[in-house]
Amino acid sequence: MNSKLITKRSCILVGAGEPPSYQIDVSAQDYLVAVDGGYEYCRQWGLVPDLILGDFDSVSETMNAEIAAIQKEKPDKIRVLPIMKDDTDTLAALRIGLDKGYCSFIIYGGIGGRTDHTIANIQCLQFLKDHGADGYLVSDREMLFLIRNERVKFPPKSFGLFSLFALQNQVLGVTIRGMKYPLEKAMLTDAYPIGISNEFIGEEAEVTVERGTLLAVMQLESGNMM
Repeated sequence: MNSKLITKRSCILVGAGEPPSYQIDVSAQDYLVAVDGGYEYCRQWGLVPDLILGDFDSVSETMNAEIAAIQKEKPDKIRVLPIMKDDTDTLAALRIGLDKGYCSFIIYGGIGGRTDHTIANIQCLQFLKDHGADGYLVSDREMLFLIRNERVKFPPKSFGLFSLFALQNQVLGVTIRGMKYPLEKAMLTDAYPIGISNEFIGEEAEVTVERGTLLAVMQLESGNMM
């Protein structure tokens, strides 16, 4: 991952959580999936999803009727999931994106709303890492992503708060450079939140993890994913 965090063609998911207040960017190379109630946000932004997926338990009666009409005309654009299932709607959408060869996933509407859904989506980031892909949970104010056995660089224009949390008992060889609070080959644990509230200082910064997985929480300007 280079200094521009998201550079590749992406599978973009729009979920039913708190949506960003800005118009999201979708390129011709991207694959857009409306996940359940996220379809209503896509309609508000004037976006036509490549796929509409879910058990549709969070969709209004009007939207359900519209989805049914689309299914009748273009059945390949709708994937109806059972309400009783093991995979969340988001995880089911990620599996489809992986099958299509995507290795970068941007998830809007996956933070906020129900806390259990937010935690489930953080676990989905782990699922993506386990399958060789990168995932980003994006809201108006922040972006969540994982750093695992790698070095991630951040450009000098990065600003604001940046926090790191261990997702396992021990994460080894954690080095932070170019931020207010540097660190050199430290061990972070999941029982001591020492990585919270670091700050960018206008320099190129980098985080290295030699072994293990960290959850990064990065402050954003509205609509700007760097």
